[in-house]
Order: sequence, then C-alpha cells, then structure tokens
Amino acid sequence: MEYTHVKHTFLPVYNEESRILILGSFPSVKSRENQFYYGHPQNRFWKLIAGIFNEPVPQTIEKKKDLLLTHQIAVWDVIDSCDIVGSSDSSIKNVVPNDMNVILSGADIQGIFANGGKAYQLFVKYCSKEGMPPVGKLPSTSPANAAWSLEHLTAEWKAAFGMYLEITE
Repeated sequence: MEYTHVKHTFLPVYNEESRILILGSFPSVKSRENQFYYGHPQNRFWKLIAGIFNEPVPQTIEKKKDLLLTHQIAVWDVIDSCDIVGSSDSSIKNVVPNDMNVILSGADIQGIFANGGKAYQLFVKYCSKEGMPPVGKLPSTSPANAAWSLEHLTAEWKAAFGMYLEITE
C-alpha cells in the first residue's frame, strides 16, 4: 500500500440560497482527475440527485452545479488534505479538515448530510461544533455500497431531504 499526500483542489458548490449541505469524505482518484465531485462513472450520486427531483442526469460540470444550486443543495468534502491510498476511504490518515464556516457563513444551511459512514465519522471527529445545523448520515452512493440499490438509496435520501427542501412527486 502506497500512501500519497493529496490536497483537495476544487471549490465547494453553494450559494446564499443553499439549504442543505452534502459532505463526502475526500474526492476519489476519478473525481480528482475530473476536478469535480462524484466523478467515478459507477458512483450513483448524480443519478440519485437527478432522480429525487425528476430531472435528467447532468453530464457536464456546469449542469451538475446547476442541478445542485437550483434545488438549494451545497456539496463539499470534510477533508482538505490527507494521506490516502488511491480512493480508499478506509486508508485515510493525517487529516486536515475543511473549514465548514466557509459555507455555513455564506449560505442558509438548515441540515448537513454525510454521504456515507466515513464522511459522517470524519465530520463528527474534525468539524462538528456547537450551534451547527443537525447532521445526518445517509447511505453512501459509492459503488462499494452495493447492498443498496439506486431505488432504495433514492428513497432514503429523498425522505431525509423532505424536511428541508420542497420535493414534488
């Protein structure tokens, strides 16, 4: 196992109207290559978000940003830099967390959701502070989470978002 020290190199997606913040742990190798979130073709994040809002699955970074911002969603990662083997969340060490106040001070975040257990664990360990919006743990959209079908994931995420966002059937 060869560790590499990696820094997060792309910006969070949010604006002043963002109401929920979705946090990943750290970008995968594919996401780092693409310079945007959830870049691995097998990751179900974009299909899931599009499915919740009955929108087409976005294919470009610009369309992905539009989908998020149109529906008041912010996206970022817990980690700014770390040592990691490939894309393996379980290998992460020497964490430098992102400053959540960047988004929390510039948006109307009502709820924070971790995309998977590792993102949740890292958020609680490094970022969680008194007075922050509530944080929930959602099942990961990663292809490694094969136990969850896209349909089951979408239903779970949609239910979690329902108290913060207007979602039409």
